[in-house]
Amino acid sequence: MQDIKAFAEDVKDHLTGTIIPFWKNLRDEEYGGYYGWLGYDLKLDKEAVKGCILNSRILWFFSNAYLLLGEESLLREADHAWEFLRDHCVDRENGGVYWSLTYDGKPEDTTKHTYNQAFAIYALSSYYDASGRKEALELAWELYRLIETKCRDEYGYLEAFNIRFEPEDNDKLSENGVMAEKTMNTLLHVFEAYTELYRVTKDQEVGNRLRFMLDLIADKVYNPELGRQEVFFDRMWNSLIDLYSYGHDIETAWLTDRGLDVLDDTAYKVKLRPITKEITKNIYDRAYIDHSLVNEAENGVVDTTRVWWVQAEAVVGFLNGWQRTPEKTEYLDAAEDIWKFIKTYMVDHREGSEWYWALDQEKRPLEKPVVEPWKCPYHNGRMCIEVIRRTQNVA
Repeated sequence: MQDIKAFAEDVKDHLTGTIIPFWKNLRDEEYGGYYGWLGYDLKLDKEAVKGCILNSRILWFFSNAYLLLGEESLLREADHAWEFLRDHCVDRENGGVYWSLTYDGKPEDTTKHTYNQAFAIYALSSYYDASGRKEALELAWELYRLIETKCRDEYGYLEAFNIRFEPEDNDKLSENGVMAEKTMNTLLHVFEAYTELYRVTKDQEVGNRLRFMLDLIADKVYNPELGRQEVFFDRMWNSLIDLYSYGHDIETAWLTDRGLDVLDDTAYKVKLRPITKEITKNIYDRAYIDHSLVNEAENGVVDTTRVWWVQAEAVVGFLNGWQRTPEKTEYLDAAEDIWKFIKTYMVDHREGSEWYWALDQEKRPLEKPVVEPWKCPYHNGRMCIEVIRRTQNVA
């Protein structure tokens, strides 16, 4: 167990010495929120679009960093993100959270996406826990009711809407040449958001929605013949493409396990735990290659790009797998091994940077931005927080 404590200390040093200072330095004191773009060349664009997902994830990150570390400066960062979300990201006329804003806080892309509403709920629930601010919880409830009344049908959660919540094409979360009416990704993050809302409220209606989503994961999204999740679907949950998203599968395994812990419903643990175990095993067997996780496979063709968030989720997912089945020490070894890979290759050691977006097969960084609407401290910051939390009581 000496290794795991050293592993956790190393991760904590990275969180406090690299990730937290980096994101603090992106705070926009003039217009609020956090700057939305830092190029691969490390040039900051102070007038770039500010993604509302980016801001929600930063709010979630600083709230949870404060809950973990107790440093007041972290709560002040969360307060800053909260004020920007409250004052600019929310559409007070039509309801919901915009997709993105101009640098000075005006609506830029007024798409209302279920995924985006979910991340705001996720962040607001954590921020309420950190700050005790009831206004944040009230906004989380407002967005919850909006998702439940406008963003789902009898089969599950829909995706994209215009400013007035009229359905539109899901171009933002569809890829690989398909236009999906439902996605595994959105379902996962609604589940994640409702898990956090349930954790801080224990509201039984939210608990029942978690059960509904757990049934969808088990009965519609998970493919038992292939031992994986499907990714893109039509309205009735028919899969549209042969795509295996390794990062989403390992992320789903641990987020589902966490949701089961929070919900604490024995029947659902019995139903879902075998699935999360199988997903974890298959990712270990199929995607853990050369000390890291490959990206995905479409029609059986593997994309060997090493993407930042996939590595972060793999560390948590394998650590979770070991904690659930301690005899599987290879999972703990994999988590520590991928962390070493991250430190060596994925962390951008240039001054004023954080992690590269992705590496090619030769471990060379791709020239993609260090910060943009999707590149944020949610995955790598959460990885650090989860590793520290999960190892605090290890002897």
